[in-house]
Amino acid sequence: MKRLVYVITGAAGSGKTSVQRYLIQKYHMSKVITHTTRAPRQNEQDGVDYYFENPATFAQNHYLEQVQYSNNQYGSSYEGIERAWQGSSDAVIVLDTKGAITYANQLGDQAVIIYMQVAALNELADRMEKRGDSPELIKQRLVSPENQRDLQLPQELVGKAHVINNVDWETTKMRVDQVVAETREIKD
Repeated sequence: MKRLVYVITGAAGSGKTSVQRYLIQKYHMSKVITHTTRAPRQNEQDGVDYYFENPATFAQNHYLEQVQYSNNQYGSSYEGIERAWQGSSDAVIVLDTKGAITYANQLGDQAVIIYMQVAALNELADRMEKRGDSPELIKQRLVSPENQRDLQLPQELVGKAHVINNVDWETTKMRVDQVVAETREIKD
């Protein structure tokens, strides 16, 4: 049986984390835990929120994608995917569209790309406000080059990604269920 990684991507506030939680709860998928060299925040746990690494241990992994942000390294590794697959034959990860393209290219049909979109920018801002983001942070995220890039499905994912217009949660869950049923049917 083929093991899959469901890659949830889209702009900030599009519902990526909600879909990830749904896949973990309903389908018992394992979360792909990513690596970072930044220090843990209060209540964060190693091996749960991230694999907290130092520069030397970070360099020992084999990364599909990695970035440097605020002088810290972040990345998702083949080792992290393998650990997730030990808990379930299907895994899930939230990535930006650049990372989703990398997963699609590196993992081929083992990567199930789900692109989350919403109809309007003000809806994204409303969602970020409801989850507790500060007005300043919301403003910064909406105009960031990364978020601007993630507002549209990249050409590299056209025909590869399952696009879900996240207008209401019940419809979104039904659409996610369809994607899981289709992709699990193909892998068996």
